[in-house]
Amino acid sequence: MKKVNIGLIGLGYAGKFHLRNCLKLESVNLVAVADVSKKTLNLAKRSGVKQTFTDYNELLKQPTIDAVLISLPTHLHTSSAISAAENGKHIFLEKPLARNPEEGEKILSAARKNNVKLMVGYPFRFNSTFCDLKDKIKSGMLGDIQTAHVVNCAPGAFMHRGLGTIPQPVPKWWFNKDLTGGGALIDLGSHMINLARYYFGEVTNIKAYLGYRFNFDFEDHAICIANFTSGTTAIINVGWFSQKSVVGAELFGTVAHAYAYQHSPSKLSRVKTGIQLLLGRIPEFLVPYLKEVSYFVNCIKEDTPPSPSGEDALKDVEAISLAYKNQIRLD
Repeated sequence: MKKVNIGLIGLGYAGKFHLRNCLKLESVNLVAVADVSKKTLNLAKRSGVKQTFTDYNELLKQPTIDAVLISLPTHLHTSSAISAAENGKHIFLEKPLARNPEEGEKILSAARKNNVKLMVGYPFRFNSTFCDLKDKIKSGMLGDIQTAHVVNCAPGAFMHRGLGTIPQPVPKWWFNKDLTGGGALIDLGSHMINLARYYFGEVTNIKAYLGYRFNFDFEDHAICIANFTSGTTAIINVGWFSQKSVVGAELFGTVAHAYAYQHSPSKLSRVKTGIQLLLGRIPEFLVPYLKEVSYFVNCIKEDTPPSPSGEDALKDVEAISLAYKNQIRLD
């Protein structure tokens, strides 16, 4: 079975997940990585990656690379994805697609023009817990979903990354609205709006109530009320204010209701995760990331369109843009 040659661009939080998973997948040959940090490039070298670059454009020039996984800050999505498309590389791009619909359209245009596949990373779409809810909707066992609550409350910029107890802030670009396109709504909201669209169809209208607990010039929490083509009305609740994270969805149908939630891991499960990582195994929370990359690679091998596609992700950015326009500050 021929392997797909992959280049990984960006070795930040999600990028390290992809590094680990690419080295595990039998269908992947991780040819090269690019990052501005010499420290993370050394990590890749120690993991067995032979080619490393500080400039992703040099990686994209490598003729042996079939596709790239892009895990860069949001403001670099447009330039990196367009460059990848122009170099004939299939693209897996971390969410959100772009800071706004205009940038998203440019990325899609470049992918179409150069006939490359474009997939956007939404790991909840590959999470068995949330896929089970989709199956219940399709089966009709819940009836018509009249209302729903979709939530993603987490530490955000104050996340305890790793096994330590000291918060490790994310890079400074996260605190620049011009670079991110917004706050918690575009960050966490893109995940949850995509999940809600997966369940209920397209957004027909959306309004956002934005909050500013930490006095940034962008929202650190948001509550959206969204209407969908299925007739469902959903509350989408996202925020960066909680050290005990919770991600979930609760659906209220005309026949029955169902829910799925994921909460912060316990101390015991964090220790278990640490042991699994040290032993080179895939912890449970990394499995959806593994599945989405494996699926993307199979789409390349079988020449089938991936999902979530760029067009799908653009609809999330359009919904978020509309929510920002229809906003009400909570303070």
